[in-house]
Amino acid sequence: MSDRALHVVERRLPTEESRQLVALVRDIAQREIAPRAAEEEEAGLFPREVFSLLSESGLLGLPYDSAHGGGDQPYEVYLQVLEELAAARLTVGLGVSVHSLACHAVAGYGTKEQQAEHLPAMLGGGLLGAYCLSEPASGSDAASLRTKAVRDGDDWVLTGTKAWITHGGIADFYTVLARTGVEGARGITAFLVPGDAEGLSAAVPEKKMGMKGSPTAQLNFDGVRVSDARRIGEEGQGFAIALSALDSGRLGIAACAIGVAQAALTEALGYAAGRQQFGRPIADFQGLRFMLADMATQIEAGRALYLEAARLRDEGKPFSRQAAMAKLFCTDTAMRVTVDAVQVLGGYGYTLDFPVERLMREAKVLQIVEGTNQIQRMVIARHLAGPETR
Repeated sequence: MSDRALHVVERRLPTEESRQLVALVRDIAQREIAPRAAEEEEAGLFPREVFSLLSESGLLGLPYDSAHGGGDQPYEVYLQVLEELAAARLTVGLGVSVHSLACHAVAGYGTKEQQAEHLPAMLGGGLLGAYCLSEPASGSDAASLRTKAVRDGDDWVLTGTKAWITHGGIADFYTVLARTGVEGARGITAFLVPGDAEGLSAAVPEKKMGMKGSPTAQLNFDGVRVSDARRIGEEGQGFAIALSALDSGRLGIAACAIGVAQAALTEALGYAAGRQQFGRPIADFQGLRFMLADMATQIEAGRALYLEAARLRDEGKPFSRQAAMAKLFCTDTAMRVTVDAVQVLGGYGYTLDFPVERLMREAKVLQIVEGTNQIQRMVIARHLAGPETR
């Protein structure tokens, strides 16, 4: 590869510790994750051993309190770690983001006793989490969920089906939103359900166009019994907990999207520098140079947008609008950049011999998960113009 094809992301990190952290993650990503990504994705293999390594390295609880096994890292740093992981393999980057999302309820709304009991294992004890909000008939309209939790003495009995669950069937714990009261958002409560709970089963994983190594499955709750000690927050507070988690989770998706886009740009740059046509590298042709320039500009803009939202979060300021903007822009960018990367490689880009076709397939799901990009536009518009009139 020509020197001019090399592109190293220059990161603005707040401390020397954070710079060393990102360097460590980049080393793990390049040594342990990227070399196996294409083969394992094609075979549909989930890299559980990679998540064990990340847990042992303290990388599954970065944005949480060190008192419970977390890393005390600001979101500004955590998201750049996600970007590095997603650039190596989206199954890993997105998986870490989903795990962090699953930890949010206990970390943010659990009692001191719940945090002391559960968080050390969740954040650094090798466990893997999943987040259960969506249902077969309740996706974008999450407040209409139908999974029920009925009080029975000191326990709750959960019945229903959750859908599109990342890590469904392999997670060690699930943060589950279920209806305990009236219709709508005010009747929803959050629960922490063990992965081996009696009555909990997973369907065969969905057959997806991308991220084949990450299992996505329906979960069936057939009278799953959990103690009231596993109820997170107050009764009826679950939807507020879910929305709070999703604001942060959208930033995770944004960072993963930029990681995928960056990986595609790097491949395109390397190919353009080495591919000879008409006696010179195709990187010398203006039409292609302009395409590469646009790809790089979109990536830099997306990275700046998600980092600005992260800094607002770290400062304790409202960031919901910026999170929606970051998720929208970064995932649309990932789709555009990966499509353009395939175009740069021409026929080779359409083959399995190069990773850009996989990156393009993976980019698509990022426009859908954790609130479709149409939902993000609705969120942004409400912040700008107020609620819709009816």
